[in-house]
Amino acid sequence: MTSKPMGADAFHSLHRHGFVRVATATPRVRPADVVYNRDAVIAEARRAHDARADLVVFPELCLSSYAIDDLHLQTALNDAVETALGAVVAASETLAPVLLVGAPLRHEGRLYNCAVAISCGRILGVVPKSFLPNYREFYEKRWFAEGRGVTGRVMRLGAAEVPFGTDLIFEAEDLPGLIFHTEICEDFWAPVPPSSHAATEGALILTNLSASNIVIGKSDDRHVLCRSHGMRSFAAYAYSAAGPGESTTDLAWDGQGAVYEMGDLLAQSDRFDLEPELCMADVDTQRLLNERMRTGTFNDAGKGRERAFRRIRFEHRPHVEDVGLIRPIRRFPYVPNRESHLDLDCYEAFNIQVEGLRRRFEAVGGGKLVIGISGGLDSTHALIVAAKCCDKMGLPRDTILGYTMPGFATGDATKSNAWKLMRAMGIAAAEIDIRPAARQMLSDMGHPFSEGEPVYDVTFENVQAGLRTDYLFRLANQNRGIVVGTGDLSELALGWCTYGVGDQMSHYAVNAGVPKTLIQYLIRWSVTSGQFDPATDAILTAILDTEISPELVPAEADGGMQSTEEKIGPYALNDFFLFHTMRYGLPPSKVAFLCWHAWRDAEAGLWPIGFPEDKRRAYDLAEIRHWLEHFLKRFFGFSQFKRSALPNGPKVSAGGALSPRGDWRAPSDASAAVWVAELHENVPEG
Repeated sequence: MTSKPMGADAFHSLHRHGFVRVATATPRVRPADVVYNRDAVIAEARRAHDARADLVVFPELCLSSYAIDDLHLQTALNDAVETALGAVVAASETLAPVLLVGAPLRHEGRLYNCAVAISCGRILGVVPKSFLPNYREFYEKRWFAEGRGVTGRVMRLGAAEVPFGTDLIFEAEDLPGLIFHTEICEDFWAPVPPSSHAATEGALILTNLSASNIVIGKSDDRHVLCRSHGMRSFAAYAYSAAGPGESTTDLAWDGQGAVYEMGDLLAQSDRFDLEPELCMADVDTQRLLNERMRTGTFNDAGKGRERAFRRIRFEHRPHVEDVGLIRPIRRFPYVPNRESHLDLDCYEAFNIQVEGLRRRFEAVGGGKLVIGISGGLDSTHALIVAAKCCDKMGLPRDTILGYTMPGFATGDATKSNAWKLMRAMGIAAAEIDIRPAARQMLSDMGHPFSEGEPVYDVTFENVQAGLRTDYLFRLANQNRGIVVGTGDLSELALGWCTYGVGDQMSHYAVNAGVPKTLIQYLIRWSVTSGQFDPATDAILTAILDTEISPELVPAEADGGMQSTEEKIGPYALNDFFLFHTMRYGLPPSKVAFLCWHAWRDAEAGLWPIGFPEDKRRAYDLAEIRHWLEHFLKRFFGFSQFKRSALPNGPKVSAGGALSPRGDWRAPSDASAAVWVAELHENVPEG
């Protein structure tokens, strides 16, 4: 998909960022009351128009209603349906959305259960149902002809001939990404749904007009099918089931509507609602295309088959208005967000790291785990992982050799927390003051600091960082151990680590796949879930409340503690930028658009479970743009050489890792100019 040219003045339009607003509609119907049903469909179509929907999926046979048995074979009813369909088409002339309406339609002496695609006063095409259920409560072969094999045909409706068959994919010429296929109810339950083939031929939005009576547990089955089919097809799936008003002679109906995107539930309707339902979400078609492009299996699945679908192209006339964004956006995309799976997700995150370290420790033949403890987040989390590793292997905690190494700017609070943490974890603990060695090195180099001048440059900082790592490696040699790395994914993304002789290097980097926001959350979860005793919880809470700082520059130099986030930006934003840039390859303007919708209002949207209220804040577009530019320059143009020489460490999140042997391969001497230019051209400054 090639996006239209986009300037900063169109930044707030969802259509400019590859989104398509998809709705499922559940109108209230009456059995065989075609006029009533016609009016109900038109009313919901108008509601969808007012909500700025692009595509609306109605239930199966909604013009006639589904559960009318042999009445489907009555000429009077069939005539009335065709007349009603004409009225819906006429009403659509002034409506923006494409309508997918269910109707029984006659063709060449057969009656077909059809989905009719309608746009701007004309019928785009008619798709018959492929698979007709004829088991248990279903008896559709009594009334309808199956659509399988019906390809390349046309159907006459009124004065017009329209494309007819199961081989139709509809594509808007003027809205990239609005490429959809439709199937009907039972088609979805088949071993290979028709939409599977449509997806491999380019359909991005798969739709289902369904009746589907409700029984206990069937709603869950539908969710499983929607989710799994969307994941396998790298597509969105919009499902609309019949609801109130259908005949309950023998069956009942719940009106379930749902919109999924590649396995993610974007929206679902209230079931058994007596009022008409409009379930709506904005589907990210650019994300779908990017995932297909980067996943070779999807491309391979379409090989060896003749192109079997006709492309029905139409003019959609999309707007460029600011109509918001209707989809859940995670402020913290790396952080678990499923309350029902919270413990499992956190358990998995911890144990991926624990198992990675355990296997490496086993492979090198045991000895000691050597780790530097600063009293900060990263070393705290790495120590927790190391302690859990020892527990899993049945080793005493003093297998871990922890060292706190105060330098010229080490604060009393962090040093105290480091000691308290080491004692609470029961590890072998020691302290090495690196200042004498640092003074000697700075003196040998002729650095102004050695002459008493307050020069706190990068050399001053890296002498301290390098000495700490040098001590740890030599201590590992001395104790037949390995150095456990503490640096995290966020720091690697930004290059906020000292190359080679500093925190970029270790024998095994347990945190290399874990971003800062996830580390914070996992430590907080450790406290709230009672993983440790109250005394340890108090220490962990104090560490969480400490300003994130490398503590390499004395406080008196600038009047306060050296702040990492003042220098490189809030980790909450940087992790957001990283996820959408690395995982989905989105352009900076779209990353900014998503970030603005996620972070502009602290009172709106969902926060991670248990996230402290006093830490909830908002960011305006100017702040987002500023820090995103900073991120782009560091990520694309500065820090890759550090990642190219990354030690081993486990991937933890589906959001990806930056190992050159894993998710991310890039040249160390690339330019960030393309990404910065796209940001400047397409994102307003405020």
